[in-house]
Amino acid sequence: MNEHGHLESVAVKHARDAFIDERTIAAQWKALNYTSPPDLARAIDEHDRFIDLLRTAGTSVHLLPHDPQTTLDSIYVRDASIVSPAGLVLCAMGKEARRTEPDAQRRALDAIKEPIAGSIEPPGRLEGGDLIWFDARTLAVGRGYRTNADGVRQLRALVGSDVDVIEVPLVHWRGPDDVMHLMSLISPVAHDLAVVYSRLLPVTFRECLLERGLTLVEVPDEEFDTMATNVLALAPRRCLMLAGNPLTRRALERAGCEVLEYEGVEISVKGAGGPTCLTRPLRRRDSK
Repeated sequence: MNEHGHLESVAVKHARDAFIDERTIAAQWKALNYTSPPDLARAIDEHDRFIDLLRTAGTSVHLLPHDPQTTLDSIYVRDASIVSPAGLVLCAMGKEARRTEPDAQRRALDAIKEPIAGSIEPPGRLEGGDLIWFDARTLAVGRGYRTNADGVRQLRALVGSDVDVIEVPLVHWRGPDDVMHLMSLISPVAHDLAVVYSRLLPVTFRECLLERGLTLVEVPDEEFDTMATNVLALAPRRCLMLAGNPLTRRALERAGCEVLEYEGVEISVKGAGGPTCLTRPLRRRDSK
């Protein structure tokens, strides 16, 4: 269990199945806090290219189907479930408009025989973007507006006493209507390397990262809003990031990483969801 091993299998929901049509986009984008309505044709093209990059990297891609109970946000598949040693755990969404997504993922994942280990139940709230596995025995969880104390309590019970669950308090930032996940601030790209935005990290958690021996690639202020911290590891020191963050890309390359980029104006920028958000990793091959 980690976020940086060779990505063998992943679930993705294509833009054509999340965005559906121009009428759906027009009806939902403002309420879901998109910066502007996605262009459907361009979104489909961007997502095709994004999936091609995953497949070229050797990742098996499982496409989740259209579900009439979900919204545009269902394109960000990471948030509705998490992986655990016993199987997938279905989340309970902190964003009310996304509350139907875990059940939709359950139906889709049942069809491809992915085991479900349990679920987070109300009043617990927990979203997958708030969880980071450092290794099979260490799990960090962000405690913020999307993940509450009861969600963390249920998570501890589901993963078991063998797993050290590190609770990370998140900042208010732009308030409860904005998205602030733990993975808005950190993305591991190898067992000893992570991309971070230290200005919003709690001191104790940043110290914990350094004590674990991680080198930190610092995202500059001007690239935080363009999601430079949101980096998907395809394998140790091989990663995929949103185009438009040249300073962070060069810093990753100086740290020995191979960096791939994708164009994501429609599928990432407008909905504030980068490559980790667009993917639910199902299996990684552990390696350093």
